[in-house]
Amino acid sequence: MSPPPGPVGGELVQEFLDWLRDEKRSSPHTIEAYRGDLARFIGFLTMHLGSEPDLADLAGLRQADLRAWLADEARLAGMARDFSRDKANRTRVRRMSAMRSFYRHLSRRHGVDNAAPGLMASPRIRVPLPRPLPVPAALAVPDGIASLAHTTMAEGRDTALFTLLYGAGLRISEALSLDLRDLPRTIAGSGSVLRVRGKGNKERLVPLLPAVVSALGAWAAVHPAPSPDAPLFPGVRGGRLDAAVAQKAMRDYRRLAGLPEHATPHALRHSFATHLLEGGADLRSIQELLGHASLSSTQRYTLADEAHLMDVWRRTHPRSGMDVGEAGGATGESND
Repeated sequence: MSPPPGPVGGELVQEFLDWLRDEKRSSPHTIEAYRGDLARFIGFLTMHLGSEPDLADLAGLRQADLRAWLADEARLAGMARDFSRDKANRTRVRRMSAMRSFYRHLSRRHGVDNAAPGLMASPRIRVPLPRPLPVPAALAVPDGIASLAHTTMAEGRDTALFTLLYGAGLRISEALSLDLRDLPRTIAGSGSVLRVRGKGNKERLVPLLPAVVSALGAWAAVHPAPSPDAPLFPGVRGGRLDAAVAQKAMRDYRRLAGLPEHATPHALRHSFATHLLEGGADLRSIQELLGHASLSSTQRYTLADEAHLMDVWRRTHPRSGMDVGEAGGATGESND
């Protein structure tokens, strides 16, 4: 009597997604992204191998099989109407990350020992640098957006929301997920803090400046539905404010104010971090405030600051027009 068949690819993927949700507590967005990427991976293998792969098939995959998968992904990307090499590379990197995470799960849960996924090289991608607003422009955003509001409620709400985004560096999704019960509390000797639930359902405490506390307090005093479980930032119908509404408000304001197209709600988070760095804050502290899992994410602000300094040097230094040969130590003087 033959042994019962083992789980096949789709079942193993669902087991992995359940683990992400129940044990790792990954965000719904992450889980759905992995679901789509791994469905494509299993779909390719089904055609490549002639049937849906089971555990033994996945354990036996070679680098040549994985290269064939990536080649097929590149072929499909090239057929897309909005194809760009950088976008295609980003997609490949994300799908390879999903595949490797899936294999790590297979190793933990099913003892699969396959080195091929870890030996695959990821394509290089261009990492965009954060583009903050100048300090005066960032400071003007809350009142500027509020001045365009059509109702008194929206005016008070938008002042508090955009003051919070720039003053505490929150993601727009983090700010809009807050309820009235989440209003800042005071810790003896430490000032006011806000408990924020970020990516991966991870919580962090964010200290708040007096100006942010004042804006939130003024809004709470006129909130249209003052119950603890009410959204801190409601829409016109009382439900939670949609991020698209906040993004449109910022878009309308930036056009009137002559701000660049990258002036979005998320640019206020970039501005928060960049202005802290310029003021002397260390990267570890900024990492904690932003809720970055990896310091490498925060280090982008250092690169952006260096790029900004180089741009200022090129535009303002009297001798910035000289070429490299002219700038070299022709006089024998020290470069110190």
